Amino acid sequence: MSVACGLECVFCVGFSRWAWKRCTHVGSDDSATWAAATPEEFEPIPRICRVILAVYEPDLRNPKVSPSIGKFDLNPDWVIKRVTYEKTQGRSPPYIVYVDHDHREIVLAIRGLNLAKESDYKILLNNKLGQKMLGGGYVHHGLLESAVWVLNQESETLRGLWEENGREYDLVFAGHSLGSGVAALMAVLVVNTPAMIGGVPRSKIRCFALAPARCMSLNLAVKYADVIFSVILQDDFLPRTATPLEDIFKSIFCLPCLLFLVCLRDTFIPEGRKLRDPRRLYAPGRIYHIVERKFCRCGRFPPEVRTAIPVDGRFEHIVLSSNATSDHAILWIERESEKALQEMREKSAETVVTKAPKEKRMERLNTLEKEHKDALERAVSLNIPHAVSAAEEEEEEECNNAEASEPKSKKKNWDEVVEKLFHRSNSGELVLNENVDGTDR
Repeated sequence: MSVACGLECVFCVGFSRWAWKRCTHVGSDDSATWAAATPEEFEPIPRICRVILAVYEPDLRNPKVSPSIGKFDLNPDWVIKRVTYEKTQGRSPPYIVYVDHDHREIVLAIRGLNLAKESDYKILLNNKLGQKMLGGGYVHHGLLESAVWVLNQESETLRGLWEENGREYDLVFAGHSLGSGVAALMAVLVVNTPAMIGGVPRSKIRCFALAPARCMSLNLAVKYADVIFSVILQDDFLPRTATPLEDIFKSIFCLPCLLFLVCLRDTFIPEGRKLRDPRRLYAPGRIYHIVERKFCRCGRFPPEVRTAIPVDGRFEHIVLSSNATSDHAILWIERESEKALQEMREKSAETVVTKAPKEKRMERLNTLEKEHKDALERAVSLNIPHAVSAAEEEEEEECNNAEASEPKSKKKNWDEVVEKLFHRSNSGELVLNENVDGTDR
């Protein structure tokens, strides 16, 4: 009897400790040790948010939604192409192609999930865990197929715009929620096969994933952290749950219950087991975390932005918060990112007035490059499946650049490119090709 009572007490103490830790865990805890972002590196994000918001507007000259600055700071005459649901035929969310001559960027921006569109759900449901492998890691099948479809439609447009503007503009993919996964996988495809889009170098390719979906395995998330930048507002639920996207949105009307059960389940999964699972999907790239609420402090405070390329502890814990769903909204992300940018600029101006800045732009770029190399080595040291070292990453980039400079004998589509990046083994598993075009990758 005493043994049973003892076990019951141990269970009650353990459960109480878990409940306390989970209930007191707030979004700011996930990035407590990260470095602060600089205004120079964060500057594009509010602007990119407004470009994505423009996809939702039927008439940019008479917008229905006003961003935080009171107007859209983009020129409607520079919108090259607008693709609606009727034109995508359910293969992709709507998107626009926009040339920003002020910032020398060619932007392809994709909207997020539309709860009223069955086609968006079909993209989410088109996936099985470990079904699709790309470039050495697993990705979401439906999002990859959507990315391939968009590239098949727009590759020539993007190539023509890049060449028309002297091959000097940056190529930017951007998306929110569902669109963030499509944009991220488009960036991965273009980085791996730059020749398909005119030989755009990796240094001129960027992707901004806002409220990102977990769409790629951890080795890919770290590998492309110099190209893909994820932006997460405080407690946003989507980047934090490894529950398949299709399960999340099938349970959208009972989302709090689902998130609680996921939180309970993931608490008892060891960290090492999560890291060694090659099929577990993550939010892609370098992460910018906008923090505006802290534990035991009511209301919103001036937002701050923290950044890192986390390997272990990469947004693995659900936050039991009333803001877990509202922080996912693109309008809130745009407003809070604009506030955060203004705060950073004011602090930077004060620093310049009082003393010389400690970190110049070139030094910051070197720091970002070093952080990426350190993250790659950290992934290798933790035995992350399919992780590559910094040296192997540089060698692969050289191979991609060499391939981009070679003339092509015939035109290929992106479906062929995807098939070239992996093959199916006798057991039916998708495996990365070790030899592509006779070059050891």
